Amino acid sequence: MIDLATRVGSVTLTAPVLTASGTAGYGAELANYFDLSKIGAVVVKSLRAGPWVGNPAPRVRSTGAGMINSVGLQGPGVERWLADDLPALIATGARVVASIWGSSLDDYRRAAEALGQAPPEVVAVEVNVSCPNLEDHRRMFAHSPTATAEVVAATEACLRPRWAKLSPNVADLAEIAVAASDAGAEAVVLVNTLPAMAIDIDTRRPVLGAGRGGMSGAAIHPVAVRAVYDVHEAAPDLAIVGVGGTSTGADVVEFLLAGASAVEVGTATFADPRAPHRILGELQRWCHGHGVQRIEELIGEGHG
Repeated sequence: MIDLATRVGSVTLTAPVLTASGTAGYGAELANYFDLSKIGAVVVKSLRAGPWVGNPAPRVRSTGAGMINSVGLQGPGVERWLADDLPALIATGARVVASIWGSSLDDYRRAAEALGQAPPEVVAVEVNVSCPNLEDHRRMFAHSPTATAEVVAATEACLRPRWAKLSPNVADLAEIAVAASDAGAEAVVLVNTLPAMAIDIDTRRPVLGAGRGGMSGAAIHPVAVRAVYDVHEAAPDLAIVGVGGTSTGADVVEFLLAGASAVEVGTATFADPRAPHRILGELQRWCHGHGVQRIEELIGEGHG
């Protein structure tokens, strides 16, 4: 029997495979495909303090090695999520990680305060700092160590461990990860999407309604592995959740070896809603075939 348990900061998970924010809905949408209690946690779509309409359609474009999305973080807001979506998700036995976002520090603060009333099944809060900061000429919070730290500090009222989700589009990701940690984040989630777009060669116009979007899927997996490796090397005591192009159990092993304690599955779920459960099974079989008894044996072992 493989011991799948892992720790992300102070949070103990029974398995290292989670869903990724934005790919598993707000509630129990995936419960029709597998037992949500068997994976480490369900990370829900990012929530603003109040409702948000998101970007105009079309919002998604398939590519040869992934997907470009420009959903624009549409959502019902934290309070409606707590009342309308969370109860059904908790009823599945899943551990839940709420994800929050905002365009200002006050947005993040209000979302965190609303989550302070969440039940204990919400085991952590993923603070998505890869959002345009309206107070700084729309520069992303995640592109600045100072802005990232300010957001993390502003979300303390959620009363749960915080995981800062960071962007790979920076010169020194480790510096920003350490700033998040110093401000109170127990872990960092690496990485968010890469900037991308597609142009229709017949209309000669951008395909997506908002013009630009974010690239996810297999194409960004090596980028995400590099990010996890570099941050673990610079800050070995900081917990990391790897995300980006995870589609097989081998991808999870690679993230763990790079230094992640857990791994999120995102874009693969669109093609196969059972992907998180399938990938966890592949990870177990890999461990059995390679004599690995405990998942924790693998974490950071890719470093010399």
